[in-house]
Amino acid sequence: MKILLVAEYREGKLLGTSAELIEFTVRMDAQAVMFLVGNKQNLPQFDGRLYLADAAQAGEFNPAVHKQLLLEVIAREQPQLIAFPHSSYGWDLAPRVALALDATQFSEVVDVQEGHLIVPVCNAKLQRRMKAETEKTVVTLQAGAFTPTQSISATPEVIDLPVTGAGDIDFQGYEAAAAGGVDLSKAKVIVSAGRGIGKAENLEMVANLAKALKGEYAASRPVVDADWTDHSRQVGTTGQTVAPKLYIACGISGAIQHLAGMKKSDFVIAINTDKDAPIGEVADVLAVCDLKQLIPLLTEKINAQQA
Repeated sequence: MKILLVAEYREGKLLGTSAELIEFTVRMDAQAVMFLVGNKQNLPQFDGRLYLADAAQAGEFNPAVHKQLLLEVIAREQPQLIAFPHSSYGWDLAPRVALALDATQFSEVVDVQEGHLIVPVCNAKLQRRMKAETEKTVVTLQAGAFTPTQSISATPEVIDLPVTGAGDIDFQGYEAAAAGGVDLSKAKVIVSAGRGIGKAENLEMVANLAKALKGEYAASRPVVDADWTDHSRQVGTTGQTVAPKLYIACGISGAIQHLAGMKKSDFVIAINTDKDAPIGEVADVLAVCDLKQLIPLLTEKINAQQA
């Protein structure tokens, strides 16, 4: 199988999702070819062909031009699968390409099992095993789902793509989201609550532990969706990305979307009654116990030492 990987370039930099795209081909046991609108000073490392269009000519965001360039590469390489990052760039471009190819599209792929693509459903509580019946398949890959298992130091064969046409978009630049609530990205300690805390009232004990540790409390998406706390405290792909020195996950199962938002934490402690919860795979310490007993005890001991 041959897979065309569509790397992303933003504000003059190649994004790290290119390495996750390459890992996807490893798990699929496929040949990798890559497409990038970028520049030669910032190239991904992998062993294969890289079709490169100059971002100065094609624009970092110009769907009509990027789609046409991609279709030219697809016609030349004839890949069975085209993979995008599950980002605003991929959300915009993938369906355009799928429609042009009359191809099946699967969004937010999080795993590969026996040749099937795994897609979460019901707020990641369930998973679907997907396999397309069309000649070509277009997918977007969830951030953090295909973390590279090995470093690659190879120089690709670069094939320059001439840019013709200007498209119909005048791209002005990127606009930062309006600041609001708490900025978790600056916190050195984060204590995060998941659905496993049981009820909204138990969020207070999580907040108390965070306060005792001079940190901030956060939450997973199910807690925010239940209106137990404000969205500004959500960690994950649809919330904030954090990298504290200490991250304590309380009653969090460890869905891919949440792990993508906290995987860069220096040290992770997970408190969960399920010893097989996915969060245990990334935790440095896993406490298998009732968090309603452990958290108040931890808070009391920490406060006593600081008194």
